[in-house]
Amino acid sequence: MLARVRTIADYQFGTGAGAGLFPDGCEFQLSQTGRVRQILVSGERLATVRASDGRLTLSYAGATRLIKAIPPPMYRVSIDPAVSEFIAKGKTAFAKHVIAADPGIRAGDEVLVVMGDDELLATGMALLGGAEMLAFNYGPAVKVRQGRESPCFQDE
Repeated sequence: MLARVRTIADYQFGTGAGAGLFPDGCEFQLSQTGRVRQILVSGERLATVRASDGRLTLSYAGATRLIKAIPPPMYRVSIDPAVSEFIAKGKTAFAKHVIAADPGIRAGDEVLVVMGDDELLATGMALLGGAEMLAFNYGPAVKVRQGRESPCFQDE
C-alpha cells in the first residue's frame, strides 16, 4: 500500500514527492471495499485518496511534508502578506491577492498556499490555472481546505 500511495503522489506532484510525503511506517485507513482512504503517521492524517478520481487531498501536516519534497515554485500559490492571516484560518484565497503562481497549476490541482520566502499558510484546491490566477482581478483562486490555524479539516 505504501508503494501505491507514493506512486500516486509522484504522479500528482512530481518524482520524489511520494517518498517525501509518506515515510516508512505510515498507517492506512481503508474503505469498506478495501481501498486506501486515508494515510496517517502516528495517528495524524497526511492525505486522503479521493474516491472520485484517486488523487490525493492533503492535510496541513501533509502539505508541511510535501513543501520540503518539491522545489519552488511547483504547486505553489504565493499570496499577498496582507491577507495571510485570513488564509491561515482557512478562508478562500482570491485571485486579486495572488502575487505568483506555478504556471503548471491547472484548475482542480491540489496546491500549497505560501507567503514570502516559501512560508506555508494553507493547502487547498486550485479553482483557476496558474496563469489565470495572475490574470484575473476578481473571484476565488484557491478553495482552502486547511490552513495552519484552521479549527478543523474541510474535506470534499
